[in-house]
Amino acid sequence: MNGPFVVQEYVRWSDVDYAGIIFYGAYVRFFEIAETELFRAAGVPYGEVFDRFDIWLPRVHLSCDFEYPARLDDCLKVAAYFTRFGRSSVHINFDVVHVASGRIAAAAREVLVCVDRKTMRPRQLPDALKAAFERFTFTQEDARRQLGIRGEERAGR
Repeated sequence: MNGPFVVQEYVRWSDVDYAGIIFYGAYVRFFEIAETELFRAAGVPYGEVFDRFDIWLPRVHLSCDFEYPARLDDCLKVAAYFTRFGRSSVHINFDVVHVASGRIAAAAREVLVCVDRKTMRPRQLPDALKAAFERFTFTQEDARRQLGIRGEERAGR
């Protein structure tokens, strides 16, 4: 059964503050690992995407909700999935699950824009790229259902 792409990673010493709690900016490392491996799992590693399609995919938006504190050495499961394709944009969601508690530690959304490598102007997202991403495309609700995340597992909500 296909589902959101998932990687597991531990909270490292460099990810935490003096209190031993992950600091907000450290989540970007987790998102990048999941995003890179998501592309690889879709059959289009980042290094190939740029050369094969003659594009860049700069990030133009990143938003994140922090819901449950992860601490040094906690294991986090990071789910990554595509939620929307615009004419030239790709939307990726990340759900970071604190493995021991089963709760969402952080939930993020990122938008990448397809641009021509020479002109840096937006261009249409290649159909072959969208097709490669299709099996990892879900609504947030469907992705969370497949991940076994229920509403009451979300902190403070």
